[in-house]
Amino acid sequence: MALLRVEYTAKSLEMATAFLAVLPDEGDLGKVKVVYLLHGLTDNCTGWLRYSACERYARERGVALILPEVQRSFYIDGVHGLPYFTYLSQELPQTVHRMFGLSLDREQNYVMGLSMGGFGALKCALTHPERYAGCGSFSGVTDLEGLRKLPSPPLHSWEFDALLGAGQPAGAENDLFALAEQAARQMPVYLSCGEQDRLYPMNVAFAAHLQALGTNYRFDHRPGGHTWDFWDRSLQDGMNWLWGM
Repeated sequence: MALLRVEYTAKSLEMATAFLAVLPDEGDLGKVKVVYLLHGLTDNCTGWLRYSACERYARERGVALILPEVQRSFYIDGVHGLPYFTYLSQELPQTVHRMFGLSLDREQNYVMGLSMGGFGALKCALTHPERYAGCGSFSGVTDLEGLRKLPSPPLHSWEFDALLGAGQPAGAENDLFALAEQAARQMPVYLSCGEQDRLYPMNVAFAAHLQALGTNYRFDHRPGGHTWDFWDRSLQDGMNWLWGM
């Protein structure tokens, strides 16, 4: 596998940013599956490569990984922040297609992520089901309003205000339950969460919602917390389930 760090100016962000690309070093890149692998709240684009064996899993399965960087944006076009959802869902795929020839075809594109990145993966896939063949959320935030109500939420109150507007609710565009009602039956959805994770109740609720909608989904849960050991295994399990391995 080839590992590249790309530093470039993203037009939608109006600033320089970075992403990592893990690419097969043989064959036609236009024919490989592409996985957009999204980081969590306290990481950056290096997190998956530093703390998991994602490169090995990509090599074993012959897929390309694209690992973007979005700061603490929750993959949202912030009211008082940068348009990271626009960047991730619109500009970045065009950029990697232009730079590396990676396919834009729906059947070759997937989006997966952990925690905050799980929210981002579901938001991307459920907002644009015509662009992704499947998605995976590992210990994902499935309810922004529920996250805000947790004791000691991971986002500061001023961060919620910056993303959503002062005192404003998450809004329909960030309501995964509502988005799922429109799009979830159009693609397979993989969920996982540790049973000792404080995000477990919202994942149970979201899995039940997918089941009620008749979605092709899988929800793996087992003893575990909000840890890299759990996410490393979830990435393997999610890839295997989505690709019938």
